[in-house]
Amino acid sequence: MKSGGKATVPAVDPRIADFRNFLWLAWNHLGLPEPTPVQYDIAEYVQHGPKRMVIEAFRGVGKSWVTSAFVVHQLLVNPNLNILVVSASKSRADDFSTFTLRLINEMPLLAKLRPRDGQRTSKIGFDVGPAPAAHAPSVKSVGITGQLTGSRADLIVSDDVESMNNSLTQGMRDRISESVKEFEAIVKPEGRIMFLGTPQTEMSLYNVLPERGYSVRVWPARFPTKSSLGGYSGRLSPLLEEQVVEDKDIWSKPTDPLRFNDEDLLERESSYGRSGFALQFMLDTTLSDSDRYPLKLSDLCVTSLTPDVGPQKVVWAANPENVWNELPNVGLAGDRFYRPMQLIGDYTAYQGSVMAIDPSGRGKDETAYSVVNMLNSQLFLLDQGGVQGGYDETTLELLAEVAKRNKVNMILVESNFGDGMFVSLLTPILKRIYPVSVEEIRSNKQKELRIIDTLEPVMNSHRLIVDVKVIENDFKSTQQRLGENSSKYQLFYQMSRITKDRGALVNDDRLDALGMACGYWVEQMARDVDEAHKEQKDLAFQKEIDKFMDSFGKGRKSGDSWIRQPEVLNR
Repeated sequence: MKSGGKATVPAVDPRIADFRNFLWLAWNHLGLPEPTPVQYDIAEYVQHGPKRMVIEAFRGVGKSWVTSAFVVHQLLVNPNLNILVVSASKSRADDFSTFTLRLINEMPLLAKLRPRDGQRTSKIGFDVGPAPAAHAPSVKSVGITGQLTGSRADLIVSDDVESMNNSLTQGMRDRISESVKEFEAIVKPEGRIMFLGTPQTEMSLYNVLPERGYSVRVWPARFPTKSSLGGYSGRLSPLLEEQVVEDKDIWSKPTDPLRFNDEDLLERESSYGRSGFALQFMLDTTLSDSDRYPLKLSDLCVTSLTPDVGPQKVVWAANPENVWNELPNVGLAGDRFYRPMQLIGDYTAYQGSVMAIDPSGRGKDETAYSVVNMLNSQLFLLDQGGVQGGYDETTLELLAEVAKRNKVNMILVESNFGDGMFVSLLTPILKRIYPVSVEEIRSNKQKELRIIDTLEPVMNSHRLIVDVKVIENDFKSTQQRLGENSSKYQLFYQMSRITKDRGALVNDDRLDALGMACGYWVEQMARDVDEAHKEQKDLAFQKEIDKFMDSFGKGRKSGDSWIRQPEVLNR
């Protein structure tokens, strides 16, 4: 034993000391094909990279498997190490350590690392055979929200600590950013901290880490084009960058065709949508310009509304005191919701109410709806949502109840699918629950352009007023759904991330329904809000004058003016 109770580190075959050779042995044991050039490149960086490092690689490249093998390799080289694995959830971290323990138990080369009697052997934490007695196990797994304090480690592996579910709002992102600071208190002197991940949002944690001294290396699924190369800020893997420089025809081709060929990537791009593919596979979190995401949540005016009456005029202002910090904000960095600066005039009846329905097509689409009222050239979003169903009676009855609850005057139905079948099925349900006119609308314009062209001018002029409950319910509506992409069904997620690119969003049903409802009212909004308000004030003033004159006693009307009759004196 060494001084301090540390076990003697056994000599390792020099060939195995190179992690890339060990990776080949592990892959061979698992019955996998030989590691690809990209996987070997990641392996080389994992072993010889800096003490503070971030590995961003596209989904499916196998970065977690590579790193699990690296953890075993490091314990083979030095069984005295303590390694902490942290993930977004405890179960994810446990999966990492379970895989590591299975490699140790199943590979003959690692027989000497198998835990002995009396040592820890659980997936939560286990020891390797030669490790000395210690408070900390050889490998320990924990979720990012778990008990980090008190741990000690020579190597911290943060495996996908950022997920869609824990990075959706700015508050969530701030909590993760603060939580990972604890790593610096846990890691031992000369220890290493390694982040593995795929950006989940445009404001990814991995964009913040370089400011804290971390080096970032990126492996996208396709070779970046010349125009997008600068967006990687020198973080692109040198292996890939050299190929881009040497072969100008390699742009947009797969970086790891043995894993994903061009056809496979095209299918995934279609499934994720262009913006989602840019994050998950191209690791591109840059915003090329302010027009890329034209719909800003900060242009909305958020207040409490009722389906009966609305304020005659809503005044918007981006003052700090008007920010809705309490509302769940799924917008991009710096985007936020604002309260009105002022409500002018009385609450009066709306001039109309429409409900737009976008029936679901095939796959995971929703049947989405939006209820938008109009008053004085202002639009009021009172209700919206989505149902995972299309033509079943339960869905149709729910839509009829929504129309009844909001007292709508007209229902609009997107007719691009079903050739009128949806209206035919909905009409008898409406007759029974809430008789109202139904109108089909069809558009041949590209969906993304149609939505943006409709909503952008309305929102830029701050004429779209949103009920507080709409935002709260939109966020809650997807919390019970399974899958990390459930947030993409939310209206305000879709609103803040739509671009003019075809297929920008994989889910856009709720936003499409809102665009349809607002589009119906656009022609009615030609008059300026102030002009409409003034006209309504003048009309109300004239009514008051008329009432006053009617009650003023006898008189006669001459032309448009009132003349009092002269009093007759009896002499």
